[in-house]
Amino acid sequence: MKVGPGAALDAVSAVEAIGLGHREEFRAALESVFVKRRPDAELFDQAFRLFWRRRALVEKMMSVLMPIAPTNPEDKRRNTLRRLADAMYESREPPADAKPREELDLDSRLTVSDIEMFRQRDFEGMTTAEIAEAKRQIARLTLPLHTVKTRRFIAHPRGASLDMRASLRASMRGGGAGLSLERRQRREEMPPLVAICDISGSMSQYSRIFLHFLHALAESGRRVHAFTFATELTNITRALRTTRDPELALAGASKMVRDWDGGTRIGQALHEFNRLHARRVMAGGPIVLLITDGLEREGTDELAREMGRLHRLSRRLIWLNPLLRFDGFEAKAAGIRAMLPAVDEFRTLHNLAAMGDLCEALSASRSADADPRRFLKRGAA
Repeated sequence: MKVGPGAALDAVSAVEAIGLGHREEFRAALESVFVKRRPDAELFDQAFRLFWRRRALVEKMMSVLMPIAPTNPEDKRRNTLRRLADAMYESREPPADAKPREELDLDSRLTVSDIEMFRQRDFEGMTTAEIAEAKRQIARLTLPLHTVKTRRFIAHPRGASLDMRASLRASMRGGGAGLSLERRQRREEMPPLVAICDISGSMSQYSRIFLHFLHALAESGRRVHAFTFATELTNITRALRTTRDPELALAGASKMVRDWDGGTRIGQALHEFNRLHARRVMAGGPIVLLITDGLEREGTDELAREMGRLHRLSRRLIWLNPLLRFDGFEAKAAGIRAMLPAVDEFRTLHNLAAMGDLCEALSASRSADADPRRFLKRGAA
């Protein structure tokens, strides 16, 4: 993506035309000028987020949760700069004396340890090429296709119970001379999935990659409902179903969302979901995946109330929080402590290994390793 003086002048004119008002309007004006090709969209998005992100904001909030944070506040900034530099200079010709750049290619030539190291790498610290490879690896995951028994019955020759109505109907068809015993069993189907993804500044990178996972689940035949929120709730389910290409599906979803990298209003978003969407999408006892860091400073009473209501409507409520990647994580934030009592499982979601563990968890029963009560006890101590 090349930006010359002409494009810069066009950008200034566009901003003057719309005025410095809403951040998303400002972003749309710059995007209309600078994004000329499809590959430019990701570079523009990273550059815009880097420019507007407050330095070390996420790490300062983490320091409130953990007395000793196992990270350097400058690490995240350096990783973001590295991804941006990779995207900006990947199309330029290398110097004649430069060493050839190693391409990321996970195949059988790599050792098991190399692949495992890549699976353990944090999404936030990946380069642009590594993120693209991670998306390809997500498409190859063994997706959960387990079934559960429903309340409805279907006819089955070796069913566990007798179907007296069907038996009487069969007897009447034969003139009542004999009684044919018909059997039935409970129908099995895959429970639907409902994902509510936090796309605020601290969660944007993780949610973007997780949406690729949701698209792969939808393509596998599972019923998936997807919502995003930062300062407002957006239903992106239709965008994920529009095309089999995950990049096109995510591009369509991005056009529907107006608050990428914005602030966080978890309680308000859950209230809107419970009030406007729960009656329709929560039918059939779905598994709910809530992706957020839980850093809500206001309205914790509303947050606890809406989480409780969501939990009662769910078959299982699984909270995916990237902050769990830190060994010293403690549930000290008011928002996290308000949400945990209504959660069935508390898991991390920061790399491919964690995503693979989630696939296994969706096909299994509840695990003691993901019990949220241990964090509440640790935080209370």
